[in-house]
Amino acid sequence: MRASFVFSEVITGLRRNVTMTIAMILTTAVSLAMLGGGLLAVRTIDKMKSNFLADVEVSVYLTDDISATDKNCTQSLCQSLRSSLQSNGGVESVVFENRDQAFDRFKKIFESQPELIALTGPESLPASLKVKLKDPDRSNAIVQEYSGKPGVRKVDDQKKFLDRVFNAFNGVRNMAFGAALIMAIAALLLIANTIQVSAFTRRTEVGIMRLVGATRWYTQLPFLLEAVVAGVFGAVIGIIMLIITKAGFLDSVFTGDVFPKITMLELLFPVAPILLGVSVVISAITGYVTLRLYVRH
Repeated sequence: MRASFVFSEVITGLRRNVTMTIAMILTTAVSLAMLGGGLLAVRTIDKMKSNFLADVEVSVYLTDDISATDKNCTQSLCQSLRSSLQSNGGVESVVFENRDQAFDRFKKIFESQPELIALTGPESLPASLKVKLKDPDRSNAIVQEYSGKPGVRKVDDQKKFLDRVFNAFNGVRNMAFGAALIMAIAALLLIANTIQVSAFTRRTEVGIMRLVGATRWYTQLPFLLEAVVAGVFGAVIGIIMLIITKAGFLDSVFTGDVFPKITMLELLFPVAPILLGVSVVISAITGYVTLRLYVRH
């Protein structure tokens, strides 16, 4: 009897303030969808780092005289640089690329722009030593050691470019989290306001129940459950929004060539349980604090 009464009160409260309930559910759904998007962004960035860092190289570009006269890295200066790199404990492999090989690679990269290829010749590209490291995070040590050495034109660290790309992605992720925080604050205010209005409209019946011996928890539990139920509905709608976004947009962008594809399993676990858990905890805490502050008697 008590359980059925509590749940009937919850349903009555949600129906009585239907417009505020809908607004609370939708605001919660949007904030949790943004939070879920941020969590998926974190997972995607981590995957990209793992994929790209495994192929990161440091390119030691050689001077024009070596590039023009030494096509097989047989002269003393080029051989000395190559041997020095190969003997370095942090280097996994060293591959020499002459001008012709560099130009062939250039043509493959820009095959869709024949006018650019026509304006470029092998003499425009320097020979280089492609250095693959055991630990890509230590690429700066190679850059500092070999920059300015005889025969070295410049040292290019691919990791610096990747760091700039990942910083841009991190900025987008932080924007998603920031927007989620703003929407979450709006949802919390709506939850608190809805509970206050619900408690005010039922103040007479609650007062009668207290007079006949009902405990504070028994009279306040329906209001608390209203917030939790609305939060759960908001989380479910937020998860559905993420699924629709994945199927309608992300699957066409994240093809796996550059961006790792987000699987449905990754979305449903652990992102979906996290969103449900966050919605329940935040709604319950907000409801409890509101009741303690505004419903004292």
